[in-house]
Amino acid sequence: MGSTQVQAMRDVSLTIEAGEFVAIMGASGSGKSTLLNMLGFLDVPDGGSYHFMGRDVTRFCEDELSVLRNNVAGFVFQQFQLLPRLSALDNVLLPTIYAGKKHMEQAAEDKLRWVGLGHRITHSPNELSGGEQQRVAIARSMVNEPVVIFADEPTGNLDTKSEEEIIALLKQLNADGKTIIMVTHENEVAQHARRIIRMKDGVIISDTLNRRTKEKRTSNQNSRIEDVSHKVTTFARAEFLDYAHQALGAIVSHKMRSLLSMLGILIGVAAVISMLAIGQGAKASIEKSMSSLGSNILTVMPGFPRSSSGVSLQKGSFTRFTMQDASAIATLPQVNQVSPNVNSRVQAVFGDKNCNTQLLGVGTGYEKMKAATPIDGRFFTDSEISSRERVALIGATVVKSLFANKNPIGLTIKVNRVNFTVIGILPVKGMTMMRDQDDIIVVPVTTAMYRLLGKRYVDSIDVEVKNASLIESTIPALRKFIVTRNRSFEKEDSFDVMDMSEIRKTMQSTTNTMSMLLGAVAAISLIVGGVGVMNIMLVSVKERTREIGLRKAIGARRKDIMVQFLVEAVMMTFTGGTVGIALGISVSLLITSVAGWAVLISPVAVIGATLFSVIIGIAFGIWPAMQASRLNPIEALRYE
Repeated sequence: MGSTQVQAMRDVSLTIEAGEFVAIMGASGSGKSTLLNMLGFLDVPDGGSYHFMGRDVTRFCEDELSVLRNNVAGFVFQQFQLLPRLSALDNVLLPTIYAGKKHMEQAAEDKLRWVGLGHRITHSPNELSGGEQQRVAIARSMVNEPVVIFADEPTGNLDTKSEEEIIALLKQLNADGKTIIMVTHENEVAQHARRIIRMKDGVIISDTLNRRTKEKRTSNQNSRIEDVSHKVTTFARAEFLDYAHQALGAIVSHKMRSLLSMLGILIGVAAVISMLAIGQGAKASIEKSMSSLGSNILTVMPGFPRSSSGVSLQKGSFTRFTMQDASAIATLPQVNQVSPNVNSRVQAVFGDKNCNTQLLGVGTGYEKMKAATPIDGRFFTDSEISSRERVALIGATVVKSLFANKNPIGLTIKVNRVNFTVIGILPVKGMTMMRDQDDIIVVPVTTAMYRLLGKRYVDSIDVEVKNASLIESTIPALRKFIVTRNRSFEKEDSFDVMDMSEIRKTMQSTTNTMSMLLGAVAAISLIVGGVGVMNIMLVSVKERTREIGLRKAIGARRKDIMVQFLVEAVMMTFTGGTVGIALGISVSLLITSVAGWAVLISPVAVIGATLFSVIIGIAFGIWPAMQASRLNPIEALRYE
């Protein structure tokens, strides 16, 4: 009580023998409940000692006291302390969970029948009268066959008939050899005990035998526990399935609270899945578009030289590359293959349909370098380049514009009024930020130069380096080779060598950064959901304080309480995460169908989001679980 100390008990000294029926009486505040709590291992004295069956239990740790509460003590409370979400049978079975005892259903049913509730086994506490609830509590106190029954005002909330029934049961238990220690303030109830202890202001003022009862009986229980500390280490404990079963029951019984807890995780996981799917889809789309650039590609093209007055001149004003330059570059040891290129806009016509499209004249190396192997038909050959054959490969957009649903292979089209035979259809490459890559006609470079465009020089030369590691060393070697071959190229701005792999790397880096950003935003929403779980769990601890006190009173250790609440948090986050995965996948597919965005659902993202949701449950469930495990059983049982 703040700075004020109240001495609940002082100078108490007494001995209770096995088989006794003892009633402890006194007014409110006399210390009788405190004495019962210490006798029942729920509390420990600040000074002195308490020897139970030969062992000083004041030196026991909390887990050892939990074993005693679970195995040698049975508790009957004034408020019954039954869990409302459990049936009568499940309430009776509750102490067996923390004793690690299996297949106790029959024993629990036998106890309920013994107290006269064989017909009410499946009923919940709110379907039972006060007397029936107290009988369930008595059956629960007996299920682990304790040595001592501790009853705290067992008839305080009952009518006269129920009171008589409960007293009769306690007397029968005593007759069967159980030691009964009962707290009561009613003299007529105390008269059923064989020994009455009266307290006032924390002191025992009288300790008398009740003359109205029969002589003291001897107990048929063993007078000692062989080794209490040995029982602490050898008794089994609740297993994971027990924790999971209890946690699931708590989740189901508080549906709205559990739903709110799951909602944050559900939204977070769905955001992770959908955002990463969008990011991965964008990355795959860009990589597909970038595949047209090829790998390990250097592009040689005329520069933009400046006049003596500093004015930038037209590209190729002084520097011009020929087919012979391309053939010479192909002889370099670092080079795998080359493709000289020319391009222009042209008008293509088939029948009564026409389109304005991009014409690209290339060498045979273009097919492999730019991933342009036809999906139908074939690519042109070196001999067709030499003979300037009028053959063409067309992109998907041109096919759609000119031929609709007709197969164009073998048909003739006019390109700038020159007839070309279609020999192949190029693979679909989609849109880039610059243009439609499928709006194209590819012809032999010599045909384009001499039959269509009237060019004597190529616009650029694509050079494929044998290995990506050789690109940096190849660029200066290539520059030197070109200058050596043609002295007019000595000016630095006379030609350019572009590293297309660097463009690819830049684009990949950009998409990776975008994916990471989207993932980070989604992860933040997951963390926010985790904070929500922690808040709900803390509220749950407050709401279930008396339940926690009851569990500790019947033998639950700190570990048992902590693990149960932790499993509950993980189950909620895992369930929310699982539903979130389904929602995230659905949202991703909806985006694809409605907006037409490319999305790619990654199994790694799904697994990662699931694991992350479990980790969130553990991380944000630890604090509420610790708070629950640290509750004092006495204070928890009295919590309102």
